[in-house]
Amino acid sequence: MHSVVSNNNVQKAQFNQLKALNKKKIINDPLYGFISIPNELIYDIINHPYFQRLRRIKQLGMTDFVYPGALHTRFHHALGSMHLMNESLINLRHKGIELSEEEFNAALIAILLHDVGHAPFSHALENELILGLDHEEISLIIMHELNRQFGGKLAMAIQIFNGTYPRKFLHQLVSSQLDIDRLDYLNRDSYFTGVVEGRIGSERIIKLLNVVHDELVVEEKGIYSIENFLSARRLMYWQVYIHKTTVGVEKMLIQIIRRVRALNRKTELSPELDFFINNTITQQIMENDKSILQAFCYLDDYDILGAIKRWYHDEDVVLSQLCRMLLERRLFNVRLSESKSDSEELKALKNHVIANYGIKENLVKHFVVEGTKSNSAYIGGGQQINMLTKSGKIVDIANASDLPNIKAMRKIVKKYYLCWPKNISLQT
Repeated sequence: MHSVVSNNNVQKAQFNQLKALNKKKIINDPLYGFISIPNELIYDIINHPYFQRLRRIKQLGMTDFVYPGALHTRFHHALGSMHLMNESLINLRHKGIELSEEEFNAALIAILLHDVGHAPFSHALENELILGLDHEEISLIIMHELNRQFGGKLAMAIQIFNGTYPRKFLHQLVSSQLDIDRLDYLNRDSYFTGVVEGRIGSERIIKLLNVVHDELVVEEKGIYSIENFLSARRLMYWQVYIHKTTVGVEKMLIQIIRRVRALNRKTELSPELDFFINNTITQQIMENDKSILQAFCYLDDYDILGAIKRWYHDEDVVLSQLCRMLLERRLFNVRLSESKSDSEELKALKNHVIANYGIKENLVKHFVVEGTKSNSAYIGGGQQINMLTKSGKIVDIANASDLPNIKAMRKIVKKYYLCWPKNISLQT
């Protein structure tokens, strides 16, 4: 009897070992080559439906209307960020920074899940389907639910993500002005858009990271790499993230969603999309009702695109026109300027839109859209990038004597945008 039990235990151990080996996969990434999935827990998180949904969320929302190659997803970005976090933690260990296996693993999970709460089309529909909740807050709610499902194994990752874990530098690696998120998305977005100005030396930056007094710092010899990093980020914002055509197409998408919400009727497609369009969801509701969270985690770009194709034929003039314009790429004209639009010019434009589309005055807001966009490549103060000088001092990188460009990049640049249908002249 003892022999049988012993053999069963051996077979069970062999099975578990084989199971663990089967979960140590490698993924081929276009930027980094092979990315390893380090353990069973991370493998299971990646295979969870809440994470797999990121395959169906485009990283850059509607930017492929400008750069056709920008079809990469939040799934790509999350895996790439995990890889860079792994490289960063290994580098810090080599420099004598002690990290337990639990801390190491928790940091990987925190960066892996940092974008899991994105709505369809990423930032394009931020705060539109769930009013007043940004993707970081939704990510945290999802992480708490995954922690429950995985028996508390994500507790430290959650602390690192929300900045409550005692070792501050781990949170800075996840979210700061020099975080792993930015190191991945700049190179990844540059690669898929073809905008070469966004390329940065992420490998060199990672090698020059260090920790002093629990703060993330970059060693002095990395100062020019950081200058290039900040400059690349500024250029990517104006050339890609807030490119005027991207702004226009995103505003069209937002107006489509707002018009459907105003009509207060079913999409007749996705029940999840119906629910979020026709209900106001608060943070408390989402945290307390698991079915609502689950519904959100099945929403993706395809729900929106399928609905837009259906609304193309809708009887509502505003909704059908906006959907036709989007699908046929008859996008809004967009003007970016240093000052607000002239009130008389704006009034004339709105009157022409009303006459052209035969709509009521209260509906012109769906075709003439105003707002502001701003960008600051670097924010000093309490959020600065700290540099470790050769003499051992910690200084704000903007205070380095030979880097006037970084000082200049601290200025917030604000521009006003005006969007209107392309078939209507602004001078009319």
